[in-house]
Amino acid sequence: MGILLDSNTAVLVQGITGKEGLKAARAMLDYHTQVLCGVTPKKGGQMAEGRPVFSSVAEAVEQFPMVNVALIYVPPFAAKAAIIEAINNNIPLINTIVERIPIKDTAYCLAAAKEKNIRIIGPSSLGLIVPGVGRVGVVGGPLVNDIFQPGSIGVISRSGGMTNEVSWQIRKAGLGQSAAVHVGGDLLMGTTYADLLRMFEKDTATKAVVIFGEHGGSYEFEIVDLIINKEFTKPLAIYVGGKFASVLPEGMNIGHAGAIVGRGQSAAEKEAALRAAGVMVAEHYEQLPELVKKFA
Repeated sequence: MGILLDSNTAVLVQGITGKEGLKAARAMLDYHTQVLCGVTPKKGGQMAEGRPVFSSVAEAVEQFPMVNVALIYVPPFAAKAAIIEAINNNIPLINTIVERIPIKDTAYCLAAAKEKNIRIIGPSSLGLIVPGVGRVGVVGGPLVNDIFQPGSIGVISRSGGMTNEVSWQIRKAGLGQSAAVHVGGDLLMGTTYADLLRMFEKDTATKAVVIFGEHGGSYEFEIVDLIINKEFTKPLAIYVGGKFASVLPEGMNIGHAGAIVGRGQSAAEKEAALRAAGVMVAEHYEQLPELVKKFA
């Protein structure tokens, strides 16, 4: 069936009256996803993409108690308040596309969500998709039906563009995706590789998983622990981007906000640890579909 989304997914868009919020609402509606309403402070009573707009999340969920996903499309300075508002109203899944949220704000929101067992995807996440079922956000863009088709390969990516590109490579190989998730490129991730792998492990539709990772951060090492502890047992292939960073001057800023390389966190060191745990490591991301094709 895929993870995170199903036919009962019902979305509220925070920031729906803005240009990008409207675009996201239309993208989801076009991909047969239930978008029930939106929220923009002081704009209650308006309509957006044929959906009612409320001034607060509390007002929205009072009218639409079946809402179970909040999509955050607000400016960075308003992101913390918007996320906390969704948390306070007990919306179980929050996807935020917002970039450049201050790290202290992200940390506060992640801690608040954890206290209430609420899942955040992002920040800086274009969204997620279960092909043929629905999508949250704009992953796939206008070419969503050309990129995605139902199948058995789970896709996880730090990069929004590479979520689409890797999924397209999978489709070109004659395969389909059980689900694809852009986890976001920020230093702090609301939902990590390990979190998603635990879900894919339990998902009967998923036979193998591919990951597009990057240098910096320690999230790939959580995968190693997961496999050692037998919490993930399905075939897994990964590409770790950023090997070229080793030849660049120290301190050069490249990639996502999360691509901060600490000692022992280079692409090569990650690859060595992953190989030792039995993960299939691709030299080029285009190899990912071939590595998992025999398992699909």
